[in-house]
Amino acid sequence: MRRGNLFVISGPSGAGKGTLVARLLREVPDCWVSVSATTRSPREGEQEAVQYFFKSDEEFDALVKEDGLLEWATYADHRYGTPKSAVLGHIAQGEQVVLEIDVQGAFQVKDKLPEAHLVFIEPPSLIVLEERLRGRGTETDEVIASRMEAAQAELARKMEYDIRIVNDDLETATRQLVDYVNEKAEE
Repeated sequence: MRRGNLFVISGPSGAGKGTLVARLLREVPDCWVSVSATTRSPREGEQEAVQYFFKSDEEFDALVKEDGLLEWATYADHRYGTPKSAVLGHIAQGEQVVLEIDVQGAFQVKDKLPEAHLVFIEPPSLIVLEERLRGRGTETDEVIASRMEAAQAELARKMEYDIRIVNDDLETATRQLVDYVNEKAEE
């Protein structure tokens, strides 16, 4: 049986984290992606325990007080966090657990679980990153500027990660991620 691990995947918006995680799930059968808890209300079509665990402010406060979260942060007046018990349970079952979270959250997790493997997904350049964000056609110039500013701050910490994968060629980046996860699972 393979050893369970925690892989924390971070990188700028538009780097391709979601695409790479989806491919990882298809190629590594014992992978499980953690579901975050949030205090925001469900959007149309979202289901409890699928997209998020939807919590009241009081329930979220209790999770924080009980040390029930590996990491948490506030975005746009709502809190988001990673429930500890589910992550630890899946690792104990020998699964490769994946968290797709921001840089700040990644280091909170590493503080609590030093054995976590930090994976940074980066774009080939800031120019390519901006092209990808604009290509989505879903964000305003103001939002894109904000994401580009955040990307520079995130990229400044990439050397603190265990592995960095440049998502220039999707097939190559997928292979690098799959190989890294499988290598750690077999150790």
